[in-house]
Amino acid sequence: MLSKVYTLMSTGLPELDEVIHGVIPGDNIVWQVDSIEEYKIFVNPFCRDAYNNKKKLVYFRFAEHAPLIPEDVKAEVFKLNPENGFESFISEIFNVIEKYGEGTFYVFDSLSELAVDWYSDRMLANFFMLTCPYLYDFDTVTYFALLRNRHTAHTINAIQDTAQVIIDIYIKNEEIYIHPLKIYKRFSNTIYMLHRWNNNKFDVVTKSTVISEILRDIQHPWLDFSINQQDLWNRIFAKAKEIQKRIDNGEKKDAKYEEYRQRILRMVVTREERLLALAEKHFDLSDLIDIGSHMIGTGLVGGKTVGMLLARAILKNKDDYWKNKLEPHDSFFIGSDVFYTYQIKSKCWWVRWKQRKSENFLEGIEEGYQRLLTGKFPEDIIDQFREILKYFGQSPIIVRSSSLLEDAYGNSFSGKYESVFCTNQGDPEERLEEFLNAVRYVYASTMNREALIYRSQRGLLDIDKQMSLLVQRVSGEIYNNYYFPQIAGTGFSYNLYVWDKSIDRQAGVLRIVFGLGTRAVNRSDDDYTRIVAVNDPGKRPEANFGELKKFAQKKVDILNLKSNNLTGDYFSDIMKNITEFPLDLFASRDSELEEFARQRNMKNVFPWILTFNKLFSDTDLIKDLGEILKILKEAYNHPVDIEYTANFSDTNDFKINLLQCRPYQIKKGIFSVKEPGKIKEENVILKTKGPIIGSSIHSCVDRLIFVVPAVYGVLPEQDRYSVARLIGNITNLSSKSSKTLMLLGPGRWGTTTPSLGVPVQFGEINNVSILCEIAEMHEGLVPDVSLGTHFFNDIVELDILYMAIYPEKSEYYINRDFLKNKENQLLKLIPEASKWKDVVKVIDFFRSDNEKTMYLNANAIDQRGICYLEKKTRTDCK
Repeated sequence: MLSKVYTLMSTGLPELDEVIHGVIPGDNIVWQVDSIEEYKIFVNPFCRDAYNNKKKLVYFRFAEHAPLIPEDVKAEVFKLNPENGFESFISEIFNVIEKYGEGTFYVFDSLSELAVDWYSDRMLANFFMLTCPYLYDFDTVTYFALLRNRHTAHTINAIQDTAQVIIDIYIKNEEIYIHPLKIYKRFSNTIYMLHRWNNNKFDVVTKSTVISEILRDIQHPWLDFSINQQDLWNRIFAKAKEIQKRIDNGEKKDAKYEEYRQRILRMVVTREERLLALAEKHFDLSDLIDIGSHMIGTGLVGGKTVGMLLARAILKNKDDYWKNKLEPHDSFFIGSDVFYTYQIKSKCWWVRWKQRKSENFLEGIEEGYQRLLTGKFPEDIIDQFREILKYFGQSPIIVRSSSLLEDAYGNSFSGKYESVFCTNQGDPEERLEEFLNAVRYVYASTMNREALIYRSQRGLLDIDKQMSLLVQRVSGEIYNNYYFPQIAGTGFSYNLYVWDKSIDRQAGVLRIVFGLGTRAVNRSDDDYTRIVAVNDPGKRPEANFGELKKFAQKKVDILNLKSNNLTGDYFSDIMKNITEFPLDLFASRDSELEEFARQRNMKNVFPWILTFNKLFSDTDLIKDLGEILKILKEAYNHPVDIEYTANFSDTNDFKINLLQCRPYQIKKGIFSVKEPGKIKEENVILKTKGPIIGSSIHSCVDRLIFVVPAVYGVLPEQDRYSVARLIGNITNLSSKSSKTLMLLGPGRWGTTTPSLGVPVQFGEINNVSILCEIAEMHEGLVPDVSLGTHFFNDIVELDILYMAIYPEKSEYYINRDFLKNKENQLLKLIPEASKWKDVVKVIDFFRSDNEKTMYLNANAIDQRGICYLEKKTRTDCK
């Protein structure tokens, strides 16, 4: 509670009072500016308001710059001389404060002048730490100014820790913006956001594109952690800055320039030869200095960060068009050495060391996970975390894994490590704790079982697996209590899923969702996404509008700023709460539903379906994304996949945020295979007309694992998990004999929702050659093509052929009698599995007493596949 209440305390701008939730007696308000003229913009109304309301107004005048008080305002002016010494200066000020007493309004000249007069930033900090509390005790309101980028981190921190209100002023394209950094004892969901002064009011800037464009180009030296302490790392960057400054002043690039460029490339970016060659071609020294100025700690920035930065550099170096089309990034990078320190402090280093041996790499993962989840950070790192949170304000951010092995040629680690959204709401300490927990969670994911199995299979257990982190502003905009981008998704420069002969594989394919991209990269078992062939965006797999409605995206992932979490909700429910949104750009009206509602006099019907029709026909989004894929593929000399978002100001004005780029792990080219000829009906086991994804194949199948839909469909949920673990055991046994293995089962393999399929983990089925899904778990369930998801990437990376069966459609077929009557080999493999003998059938075709074996002929180009029995011969088997 405040001891006294003073009326009419104001900044003189009611709209600014509203932003900071009023002026409180004792407020010391510090304005961080690039010039005194910016400070005067806010000093003038403050002084006029105090004068008009007959408040005591005092002006401390001690600087060389022009006077601050307007000519039409009378104030008590005290001229001071800092050169008389610190003690004399501060004593004069304290005497005035005591004389004028409580409730006085004060204006100080620029504090930056004091550091010049006293030759000491530290003494400026000391002055403020003494004066500010004294003014606070007298319930005053005081304005101070600091010139941006003039002072040490120590001074800035001391002032920001002591003041009640800190506000940055920016002027961009003649528009005035403020960015509150600290507001003591006041809070709202937007108080720390960027605000634009527009028509006598401050509008919250909610678009990530606008925020990053303004803040990214402004110098923030207190965020440049490469200059704070002069160890070897920082000395190298300091020297690089000296060299770059000479280049900027017109000198030619010399041997020293190249020496430091090469040194920092290997110190920060990568040491992997193929990526290093790309980085050498596309990063100049200024790019590397910029990376260093956004680093926390030291070490490499990791694969995900390198991919994102490289892709942006490649595009901008290719054509100036991309400089304006790409949403600017203002990301920060937590270096790999921070993780190394963290795991030592968390007493986890020895656990990780033991995992280098293949025979016991899963031992101790639970203990290691808990230690990483509860570890402590060095204090200097926490201080740097605080600074970047001040920079981001209340914009939602995401902490993304960026290990040294991620997104490299040959190993994508797709979805193996965590990424964590932070809604970034609450007071500074609450936001810091949320951020620390996010970092811990990503670090702990290095103990993820799937990730360790992935490493083991690729012989990477003894390779350095340090985890760097990429901290990004979430692309998007605030809509009421929601935050999300309008469009997000994944893109591939090579299209493995061709459902029509008009589709060009080389043009690429996109996976598009409305809202956050989590619904695109994670396999959403309760919904669908839009698959787009880049060369023919209007071509859809659906046959008619009825199918289009059925398979349209219905749920949207968003950040809920009220409940502070990532959540999914129905598109219709979200949009009912949002006004002034260009809905027709993304959705089409359902005329049948509207007519149905009209006839029955139904109100509040939501008639919109996410078709993206106008997005494709009226904008250049698909063309631009296709061009991005083409340019990056040529630069990488390898197929690539990307993650992106897009946000529209209007139909012809949009920004693409390129979040990720990596080599696309295709094992071999796609080709056609000859049809097997006429097969007797009784020898056909199954037929499909797609989707078929992967490399075309003609091969014998040694072992078929069949999950019986009718039996599996009535199992309790816990039993379905047990079946998944059993299948993992069978596939691991099969891998030891190098058999061609096929899985056939209901619903979706790898689902997180057991009611919709078999919840195997990918590490349990990565020895499989063919994965087949039957669409018959429940009415309306269709196997998800999964194109663009982490699950899909794993399938492609291991060259697993994917097929789907729609039993109710005429061109699809399953020989249920054969599958039912064929001898089950399950108990011979796993005798203790008798409980599951009616659920899981294992049919072996490689035994010597079999007269016939099963062949699979699958053509990914023509989207046709058939499994059939034929006399055994090994000449055409893999």
